[in-house]
Amino acid sequence: MKKIDRRALVTRHNPASRNGVYADGSRVRNAPLSIGNGRFCFTVDESGLQTFPVGGGGGEGGFPLCTMAEWFWHRYPDAPPDDTALRLVPFETYGRKTGYATDERGQEELFYGLRRNAHKGNLARIGFDFPENRFTPVEQTLDMWTGSLRSVFRLRDGGGGDAAEPVITVEAVVHPDEDAVSLRVSSLRVSSAPDAPLSVQIIFPYPTHRKEAGDFTCPERHRTEAAVTEGGLRITRTIDETRLRVDIALAAGSACTFNDEQHMVTLNAQGTLECTVRFSEMPERPPQRPLPALFDECRAAAAAFWQGFWEGGAALDFGAAPVSDGRARELERRIILSRYLLAIQGRGGYPNAETGLTCNSWYGKFHLEMHYWHSAHFAYWGFPQWTERSLGFYRDILPAARKLAASQGYRGARWPKMCDPTGSNAPSSIGVLLLWQQPSPIAFCELCRRVRALHSADEELAFMRDYRDVVIESAVFIADFFHYNDDGSVTLGPPVIPAQERFDAAAVVDPAFELAYFRWGLKTANDWLTRLGEAQNEAWTRLIAAIPPPAQADGVYLAHRNCPETFTKRPFNTDHPSMLMMSGYIPFDQTDDGWIDRRVMNTTFDRVLSHWDLDDLWGWDFPMMAMTALSLGRTGDALDLLLLDRPKNVYLPNGHNRQGDKEDLPLYLPGNASLLLAAALFAGRFPASWNVRTEGFLCPNTV
Repeated sequence: MKKIDRRALVTRHNPASRNGVYADGSRVRNAPLSIGNGRFCFTVDESGLQTFPVGGGGGEGGFPLCTMAEWFWHRYPDAPPDDTALRLVPFETYGRKTGYATDERGQEELFYGLRRNAHKGNLARIGFDFPENRFTPVEQTLDMWTGSLRSVFRLRDGGGGDAAEPVITVEAVVHPDEDAVSLRVSSLRVSSAPDAPLSVQIIFPYPTHRKEAGDFTCPERHRTEAAVTEGGLRITRTIDETRLRVDIALAAGSACTFNDEQHMVTLNAQGTLECTVRFSEMPERPPQRPLPALFDECRAAAAAFWQGFWEGGAALDFGAAPVSDGRARELERRIILSRYLLAIQGRGGYPNAETGLTCNSWYGKFHLEMHYWHSAHFAYWGFPQWTERSLGFYRDILPAARKLAASQGYRGARWPKMCDPTGSNAPSSIGVLLLWQQPSPIAFCELCRRVRALHSADEELAFMRDYRDVVIESAVFIADFFHYNDDGSVTLGPPVIPAQERFDAAAVVDPAFELAYFRWGLKTANDWLTRLGEAQNEAWTRLIAAIPPPAQADGVYLAHRNCPETFTKRPFNTDHPSMLMMSGYIPFDQTDDGWIDRRVMNTTFDRVLSHWDLDDLWGWDFPMMAMTALSLGRTGDALDLLLLDRPKNVYLPNGHNRQGDKEDLPLYLPGNASLLLAAALFAGRFPASWNVRTEGFLCPNTV
């Protein structure tokens, strides 16, 4: 079969707008574009920069315009030092009390101080200094093949007259190996007034936990110092106990001024302005690195990276599908844009926030139950190194996870739900009781082990030795969380908040998905012991045999054993239908061992479609349900679910999965990432009439 023309595949979905409007009629302001390198991201408006941050950075349509790096975290000076003073709520746990940080009443300052700190911050706003009434957008295109963004606009002179309307072109790229944005701003003719050159301002804010991640109204709370260097400027930023450095390289013919009170650098040039702005953590003794490269060199480096990205790994080409079936082209668009979005803000050493590096959601903290969605797809699409890159986070926070488990009277490692790089679990009425993130490190490790096994047994063994403690300590906690009844049976919970966050934690017993995922985790951990030449844990073997099948009634699986009204009473038939996750989501499907009844799962799937509030689903539910359908051989249903017309299954012209009218979630990367995982599992099973071509997928499920 003829090879896929990957450049044509990618570029036919390049986001483009004319006069500030996309082809579907939506405004660029409601779906702005970003460029990035996986650890650093820069989001812009129609000017190609961050010129019009409506609402103090909030952005019309809910999109802030931020410059963010995964390493930039900040704590307020009055932030609580730790959680030792936090009052815990005791939950009955089979004869003993276990404390959880679920209640803020009477301790609001401490409770929310721990939630908000640490938080990610906005590094800078880089934009023009003219008012919006002088600005007329012409066109804007993101070239995903090269990672470059080109924006064109007209600039009206304040005095009026056609002769005073230059056409401005802005080209922007992010360097693939440095956290730097490089710009070339050119004009056919700047304003005729010699004292009014075209200017770009770089303004540094105080970091905030809010969605826009930066506060530009409190210059007295931070300090900015500048030193002139040959060819540019070196900025030192001090924000409470956080320090960072900004290096600005300028091409010949460009000049700069600095205002320390306003934390602002102004760049000026006649005709063409060219600069590169690099951000970096401030080490104790910063090395004197040279200034970053200028535009041509950055553009060449970015183009080389992006060409390698698109030409490497896997591809799905729907271009030969019948034109009459618009679903194929729309699915291809969603896949290509999702791949780009995860590549620019999801390839770093930490798990993603749910809004990545575009803006703050939940203060920029990680939600570890989402981590598998965010990163597992990379392995299937041929880039397992990016799946492994954030896996090291679990090794780093293993001491904190052990401490959390011990504080509740359990052995092993209990992984936090919502945390910052320290692994500290944020207090929450829901999050601290959530459990479905617990087997995910095992799932990651097993996925990466299988990929290593595709290369060599030596690579596989070396990886297993490196991550043995993560897998085994996860399983130790899983086993200890089960309650052993007098009759030899076992029970999972209470207290538990399941993935479907609609239940009283004290009433949840044997939640279906968690029961299945815990069972799978224990079996996999025992398999690791065998592969490592160690004896299996016999207590785990007995526990696996004792775990009861998930509860069912009327031929369908229930959310948990105490919820016969799963499909008939609100709110039990809203939010995530997590009982479906037992088949499809759980890696390397366990339905084949007979513990899950495929007939009952089929009936449960039908019951969800007919009785669930599908408008209340989240972005990742649609790919998740498609994965369940695939595991049941229902490819038609799987395809329908990927493209189901529901408020939270919308993909904007910039590719982001907006979550209905949720202003705090103008984008939602778990939706994009779960789509990519489902599409990888779908490869080879699309309708024959679509003539889909497939290349390069890894198949760890077969190892």
